[in-house]
Amino acid sequence: MQKALNNKLTYFFFFAFLFLSFSIGIAQELPANTLTLKAQLKKIENTYSIKFSFVDSAISDLKINLKSGSSLEEQLQEITEKTNLSIQKINDRYYAITANTTITICGEVLDNFKSNPLASATIQVVNSKKSTITNTKGEFSFTNIPMDALLQIKYLGYKTKFIVAKELVKKDACPKIVMSQKYQELNEVIVYKFLTTGLSKNTNGSISINTEDFGILPGQIEPDILKTIQALPGIKSIDETVSDINIRGGTNDQNLILWDGIKMYQSGHFFGLISAFNPYLTHKITSIKNGSSAQYGDGVSGVLDITTKDHITNTFKGGAGINLITVDAFGRIPINKKIGFQFSARRSLTDFLDTPTYTRFFDKAFQDSNVSKVNSSQENQRDATFYFYDFTGKILYDINTKHKIRFNVMRSSNTLNYTEKRNDTLQSASNLDQTNFSFGANLNSKWSPYFSSDLIAYYTKYNLNANNLNSNNSQQLEQQNEVLETALKWNTRYTPNANFTWKNGYHLNEVGITNYTFVTQPPFNSNIKGVIRTHALYSEVTYASEEEKFYVQAGGRLHFIENLNTFKETILEPRLAVSYKLSNALKLETKGEYKSQYTNQIIDLEQNFLGIEKRRWILSDGEQLPITKSKQASLGITYDRNNLYIGLEGFLKEVKGISTATQGFQNQYQFNGEIGQYAIKGLEFLINKKSTYYSLWLSYAYNTNIYTFKTLTPQHFPNNLDIKHTATLAGTYNYKKIKIGLGLNYRSGKPYTQPQEGDNALNTSFFPARINYKEPNTSRLPEYIRADGSITYSFKLSSKINAIAGAAILNFTGRKNILNTYYRVKDTNEIETIQSISIGATPNASFRVRF
Repeated sequence: MQKALNNKLTYFFFFAFLFLSFSIGIAQELPANTLTLKAQLKKIENTYSIKFSFVDSAISDLKINLKSGSSLEEQLQEITEKTNLSIQKINDRYYAITANTTITICGEVLDNFKSNPLASATIQVVNSKKSTITNTKGEFSFTNIPMDALLQIKYLGYKTKFIVAKELVKKDACPKIVMSQKYQELNEVIVYKFLTTGLSKNTNGSISINTEDFGILPGQIEPDILKTIQALPGIKSIDETVSDINIRGGTNDQNLILWDGIKMYQSGHFFGLISAFNPYLTHKITSIKNGSSAQYGDGVSGVLDITTKDHITNTFKGGAGINLITVDAFGRIPINKKIGFQFSARRSLTDFLDTPTYTRFFDKAFQDSNVSKVNSSQENQRDATFYFYDFTGKILYDINTKHKIRFNVMRSSNTLNYTEKRNDTLQSASNLDQTNFSFGANLNSKWSPYFSSDLIAYYTKYNLNANNLNSNNSQQLEQQNEVLETALKWNTRYTPNANFTWKNGYHLNEVGITNYTFVTQPPFNSNIKGVIRTHALYSEVTYASEEEKFYVQAGGRLHFIENLNTFKETILEPRLAVSYKLSNALKLETKGEYKSQYTNQIIDLEQNFLGIEKRRWILSDGEQLPITKSKQASLGITYDRNNLYIGLEGFLKEVKGISTATQGFQNQYQFNGEIGQYAIKGLEFLINKKSTYYSLWLSYAYNTNIYTFKTLTPQHFPNNLDIKHTATLAGTYNYKKIKIGLGLNYRSGKPYTQPQEGDNALNTSFFPARINYKEPNTSRLPEYIRADGSITYSFKLSSKINAIAGAAILNFTGRKNILNTYYRVKDTNEIETIQSISIGATPNASFRVRF
């Protein structure tokens, strides 16, 4: 099997290489009438019965495309314009060709945001008095410039650029020179178009997503935040949900998700298939895998920091949209020059409109649950009603030019009601409500041009209630999971110049979690409450040299943690991100961090929350569940030049203080609650070729993820998320108002545990009978392959209203990938094999307007 898997992996990368090479080859293919200059001169000699004299070395490396049908004089003029050559007519038959020592150049200076021309940019010939500025179209030109002269291009607010004169010789058109914006905050974007428009890589190695300028990704027609970040190497969802994102081998509860500085405990709708965050009022989403800023606490795996738009508009702006699952609207309303209001609202159509998309989502979400979408019969009638919604609101008040205050509110909800009747007699009734409510305030103050502060206070509440009544009232089950968090954060920022920033802050958090369970048969009642308070101090400096040749972000975070005085612990967490430019194209990056967290999710797999939502938040107690701690280091190198990006990064990561209860075991260790750790070693690779019209990329990640539980046998075995190979081959194409995305995703199978063979598989001496398993995670599921596609078309409904229509299909080949396999004992003392299958071919369509 392993040999077959290796062969399939070899085929995948072989065809991936051919696809990328062929696509890039097409994009760079020379016109059919392009020949070497020597061949072109030979054609001209034969056509016009003339002779050229030249030195072979002067033209040996030159190729040129000449216009067909032009005269001799026009062709000679074209050669001189496109090459560094002079052609002198000796007589009617002979011409002499010589190389020029000086050249004529031109260029067009544009920004890297929307390719807007930069007027009045300064162009200086280094070590010379020659200089000029660009015109209103961003154009400039020089005559009689030495071939190897170095040009310096400057524009206020943009990074200075240097370019050799011979690279600016006019061919078909003046070469375009793209300038990168430079921000005082030292969070400069070094790659604007990263995979698709709206994705950018920052100097500290983090990735930013701008939803307003978001292009297109395969399978997506709208910028779903938690689906978009999965396009990046090292970030995937093994079970195809957005609420269970795995960053470098970590579980979802090990990620810190912030919405305007507020920690989120619910991230998905439709039990994980749709992001709970409406993207149309977000300003920026920052994704960090390692080397996070010291201002971030909690979350030992990754950070997802979501910020909403933060300035008051002059006019009303808004939009609305509908797809086969939801309908939504958003607006930005200026009350006056100092006060503004913005909102977003979204609701599902699932409780009154049955679409193909809803059917596929329903089958995926509820396939392992007590709920099934079966056609009702007169004897057995089943009814399931499901819907979700979310709402956000923000009040913006600019007190004056130095002080601004913001108020945020967010609420999201999922509701499921399920009944089953037999001959009009109620057999079972179940309902589930999952809600998240958050409220926050932020006071931003600029005390001087160099010093500013943020005071943040928030309250957030997550609640999950489930009730189940079955078998003619013979058994009743009630479950509740509630999280309450309040926080106060004080952040300061000192920026004396454009190269240096010093951040400091104090954070106070209090988190209380309740887990309640009540069962009538057999009688059981449990109500567990816990509270933790944390005090954190942090300090961090950021320095970037001129042209960002050297960049460093270094800091530390000091935690003091309380849990109703039952235990106290002080934790120091250093953080580091360093980069150094070896050249204009090559950059070395190294990052490291220590992190900790005290909230986790336990995963019960025996009839918990109707078998649908199997995760409950709990607090570390220092004994049965310690503080979870991680440390990580990485080293990488990137190449970025001429619209080609290549990145390679290796990392080591170790996480201690995990429990078998938080890892989702479905074997002999499902109920042990043993404490251990995991260590992961990985390599991530990305190559991305892009232009104005297309972007092609191939990403690959290799991981080895191993558990260590000293009290188990064996002590070392593969992690439940040990995915050895992950790869994506994808591309997008933009032409005028049309955007197209196609992608192919591959990963090797996740590990699972099989029962022992034959009569040893079941131990009937227990009641109920128990399964005897083989050694944990010694088997592997088949490989996962999924192909996605999407297309959008933009157009105007009026001078002020823009519209966009889109269609997408997930898994358009309809392949049935096995996401998970586990076993349970039936009432007849037989072992039943349960398989979770990936989402089928799932179409979606949308229509949006924006004004």
